[in-house]
Amino acid sequence: MRQLFGTDGIRGVAGTAPLDIQTIYAVGLALAHQLRPGALQAGMIGPKVIVGRDTRESSPWITKLLAAGLRAGGAEVESAGIVPTPAIAHLAHTHGFHAGVVISASHNPWQDNGIKLFGPDGKKLPDQVELAIEEVIFKHALGTTAPELETIPAIEDQPHYAEEYVASLLAAVPGLNLTGQSIVVDCANGAAAAVAPQLFSALGGDVVLLNVAPDGRNINEHCGALHPKTVAAEVVRRGAQLGITLDGDADRCLAAGASDNVVNGDAILLMAARDLQARGLLTGNLVVATTMSNMGLEAALKRSGIAMLRAQVGDRYVLEMMQQRHAALGGEQSGHILFPHLATTGDGLLTALVVLDLIARSGKTIEELTADLKVFPQVIVNVKVREKRPLEEIPSVAERIRMAETELADSGRVVIRYSGTEALARVMIEAEDEGRMRFHAESIAEAIRGELGVESGR
Repeated sequence: MRQLFGTDGIRGVAGTAPLDIQTIYAVGLALAHQLRPGALQAGMIGPKVIVGRDTRESSPWITKLLAAGLRAGGAEVESAGIVPTPAIAHLAHTHGFHAGVVISASHNPWQDNGIKLFGPDGKKLPDQVELAIEEVIFKHALGTTAPELETIPAIEDQPHYAEEYVASLLAAVPGLNLTGQSIVVDCANGAAAAVAPQLFSALGGDVVLLNVAPDGRNINEHCGALHPKTVAAEVVRRGAQLGITLDGDADRCLAAGASDNVVNGDAILLMAARDLQARGLLTGNLVVATTMSNMGLEAALKRSGIAMLRAQVGDRYVLEMMQQRHAALGGEQSGHILFPHLATTGDGLLTALVVLDLIARSGKTIEELTADLKVFPQVIVNVKVREKRPLEEIPSVAERIRMAETELADSGRVVIRYSGTEALARVMIEAEDEGRMRFHAESIAEAIRGELGVESGR
């Protein structure tokens, strides 16, 4: 059973468990230990690891401490500095690093941080590898005393890695030219702020970059993919044609059209699927989405002869199903989109370029490309919880879920799950009848609050 790793690495409030000084150092030691046999087998003295970080106040000291643990375990460490999460995945894969590590909590508030791990193939480590690292942490590494922060030498950033990542993005869409286009890009005061100016200056056009002044505490604050209406409103205000919005570590992307409409990951999947199908690149005529994707996406894809499969939430699980079914496209409603022919993991900036390229080649607006996506009413209620007990084992919660599923039957969907990155239970309901949808969502949320909510004190 996982104790440290969630669906996207280790997350928590910086400075408190599991992101306290001792555990962070132990993660570095344990990762080096896990990688060492492979390095020795390849005739190397020790493993090579590349690290990157986002713009949070805590990211520099966490990076320095983790690197100290890696080095104490015999690893050689290089830093790409502040770069998007997918940049580290790309660099790990293309430069022969044994692993890539990103210090980021993605869309979480600035007080949080996290540790994301990638393998030499540029993909997130499998569950069993993360569990093996946890075992080393708890059995051995936590017993090793971490050094004082002020005694750890700084790790020097290598700016050429960010430049190389930008070049790889441009190479993915070689014909893209934004001349004559008016576009707004929200960088969320996160990692994209470090590379977006160079990227978009190479593409021409009138591109306005928002939220590119990180101060350590303003990452994701009323901006970025968590607040897509911010860029949508700015598109309208400036009379632009398109808006792009990214999250704190730039691995997810949403868009906005000229008519103040937010275009989420479902709509991006629809556009991309039809484009790949038209070019004979949509293997098996299928797309892998998740349990959170709207039934409207499934219906729209079906009209184009495209099947939609549902993986559990988490881009790692989407990718696993894609690999099993040899799918060319997958993603999440939240904006994690996977193009395995272009990248090893979800990449918000790459997704943005693919969308811009698709629009340019089609000669249509994003509204026209998504016009027939008729979404079912959907509501998501987040409930803060103090623990994550199996919901099916809580009678009051299980009964209300059963009631909702029985009433909605074929006219709706009920998906209740715990967040893999936060102390939240997510209640998602879709239904043709919006009134009944909201009633059941609040009913289930109320039952969860009563049993597990932080304010219940039970």
